[in-house]
Order: sequence, then C-alpha cells, then structure tokens
Amino acid sequence: MNPKQKIGWKTAAALVISSMIGTGVFTSLGFQLAELQNTWSIVLIWGLGGVFALIGAFTYAELGTNFDESGGDYVFLSKLIHPLVGYVYAWISLTVGFTAPIAISVMAMKSYLSPMNPSLFTDWFGVGIILILAAMHSFSIGQSEKFHNISTGIKIGFILLLIILGFWYAPVQENAIDLSTTWQKEILLPGFAVALLYVTYAYTGWNTAAYIVDEIKDVRRNLPKALLIGTAFVTILFVLLQVVFLKHASVAQLSGKVEVAFIAFENLFGTEGGNWVSYFIAIQLIATVSGYLWIGSRVTFAMSKDHSLWRKLAVKNTNGIPVRALWFQAAISIVLTLTGTFEQVLLYAGFVLQLMGTLTVASVFWLKGRTGAYKSPFKPFLQIAFVLFSIWILGYMLVERPVESAIGLLFVATGIGTYFMSKGRGKSFAAKK
Repeated sequence: MNPKQKIGWKTAAALVISSMIGTGVFTSLGFQLAELQNTWSIVLIWGLGGVFALIGAFTYAELGTNFDESGGDYVFLSKLIHPLVGYVYAWISLTVGFTAPIAISVMAMKSYLSPMNPSLFTDWFGVGIILILAAMHSFSIGQSEKFHNISTGIKIGFILLLIILGFWYAPVQENAIDLSTTWQKEILLPGFAVALLYVTYAYTGWNTAAYIVDEIKDVRRNLPKALLIGTAFVTILFVLLQVVFLKHASVAQLSGKVEVAFIAFENLFGTEGGNWVSYFIAIQLIATVSGYLWIGSRVTFAMSKDHSLWRKLAVKNTNGIPVRALWFQAAISIVLTLTGTFEQVLLYAGFVLQLMGTLTVASVFWLKGRTGAYKSPFKPFLQIAFVLFSIWILGYMLVERPVESAIGLLFVATGIGTYFMSKGRGKSFAAKK
C-alpha cells in the first residue's frame, strides 16, 4: 500500500472514539435504571466499563503490534488459538459484530428523529444512510480519512457541549440523582451484571484501530497511542454524560426509555431544545456508522482470503478498498435494520461480542512477543482480571436474558457450521504459526 494512503494516530484514535461514542451512551441508561437507581451504582458501572475497555486496549495494542495484517481478532485468534476460532469471530463480525452496531445506530437515529417527522424518519431512512456511507467509503482511504475526521470532530464537539450545558444549569426539581448508600445493595443484584453488559456494549469500539494495522503509519508507535488515548478520553465523556442525564430527568421519565438524552434536555430547554439535541445525536451517529463500515469490511476481507466459501469477497479496488466486503456488510446491516428490535439486537450482539472479545484477550497468553512490539503493563494480571470479570457478566446474562444469550450462541454455532463448509487455502494459518 502506498505510504501516503496510510493514516496517522489521530485518525486511528478518531476511529476508536467514533466507534465507541454511538448509541449505547445515549440509550443504555434507561434500561439500567430498570434495575439500578442509585447514582453511585450508575457511575460505578460506567467507570468499570472504562477500566474494562482500557485493559482490552492494552492487550489489543500488544496483539496488533505483533502482527502486520489487518483483520484484528480474526488474525489474532487464528494464529494464536486455532483457525476455527478466528473464523467464528469473523463470521460473528460479519453477521453481528459490526453489522448490529450499524443497525442499532440507524434505529436510534430513527427513534430520535421520528417525533419531528414520523413519515420521513422511518427504517428506510436508516437504509438510505447505510447506502450513502457505504458509497462514500468505496473510493479511497484518503477520502474515508477526511470524512471520518470531520464527522468525528462534530461528534466530539457535540458531546462536550452537552456536558458543559448539563453541568452549567441547575438540576430539574424531580431528578434521578440519588447519593444514598443503597448502591451497596444494588451491586449485589443480578441486574447489576446485566446493566454492565449494556455498558460493555456501549464501550464497544475501543479495539477498532487494531483491525487496520496495515493502514496505520508507524503502527508500533501509533496503534497503542490511538487505542489508549481514544479509550481513556471516551471513558471520561461517558461517565460525565450519565451524570448529566440523571441530573435533568427523573427515574420515572428515564426508566425503560431509549431516547434518554432527548428527555433530559427537553426538561432543560423545552421541546424545541430537546428536538435540537435529538437532531445532533442523529448527526453524530453518522460517524459511528462510518467507522463500523470502514473497520468491519477489513475483517470480512481478511477472512474471505482464507476460506473458499467467501473467496468472492476478497477483492480490492485500485485504491486498496475491499469493496465487495464493504457492500456485503452494508447489505446485512440493512437486513438487521428492517427485521430487528432495538433492545433485542443490542443484547444478543453485546453477549456474543463480549464472549469473542474475552477469547481474544485470553489469546495473549499464547503470544510470543517479537522485538519492538508494544508490551501490555502488568501482564498477565490485567488480562486474567478481564477474563474473570467477563465470565461473571456472561454468566448472569445467560440466567437473566436466556433468549438473547441463546440467539448469540446460535450465531456462534452457525459460524462453526459454515467453517466446515468452507475449504481453507492450501497454506493455512496453522502452517504459519
């Protein structure tokens, strides 16, 4: 690839930020309040989510700087554990991992915009957004970089404005702030673990820069910087935003609702002010959809090169864009947009992504680091903590949300099935280990 077509750490960090700041931070609180009402409980789960993501970022920085190929978890799992595990991850990325966040993002856009014009902002509006952004990413990395930096800049500016306004104005009379000691009981409830799953889904995206290592300049220096700075920055924003929402709306208003930001700022500025907030939430989600289209197509391309069932997707244009993988991913995202419900897609996607991400973090135990690669601090203790914490969340999810968990496991099972339907290349990953 032409070095001029590679991106620096700022664009890589923008991918991390835009992928993380998506629907979860604006929609999860309402579902969490169905189980938890104490402000300290809410702050704790969002803080834990950030620590969890940072441990993952340390680990992916190490994994990404030890391999030269784009593809992220697919490459790591294939080479360090087994090609079957890598393939299942790529299958999940194709069917859920990157397509579900795209679908959820455009569903959220519809939820925030439809009160203004229900006949215009339908599911088909979301389909149109996906098609436009897929077309935009079909030409060159340079064009993708410029668009993504601008859209991420708008996203960050908007979030900072919400936080400043939220802390500047006095809380509404009936607000959800509760600083009592009830958090000590809430953290022992099964709902605390389920609420953490919503949070870990909201943090999804902290690893995105690791999927495009061969598109980053000086990857050994810039990849860790992008992952760690991007993740830490977003963690601070996420915690502050939840406090703002709790400060300007009541538990009764927020509980079970998707459009929590609209509710909070409608209380603060009236219906017109709330509509403007909804409008800009929808705009900032464009960067989220953009990031997942960019990154997800690289995972699918990496997988398609190695498995005959998907070989027709292993095509790049003259500028190095995997156009077939990109448009195939867009098509699946459209199907999910038209057939799924918001909460169900969020939960089963969150479950299966948590499962596969845990396997990737665990794969670092088999890594024999090469000279010059980044080394995660406090290894392996941070990774052990990540795995144990994740198992705890997944266990509660299986008990509390068995249907969504089963759907997630069904995606894993179908991935195993299609693996055995596909003949790998003559020279497999196993031979490269």
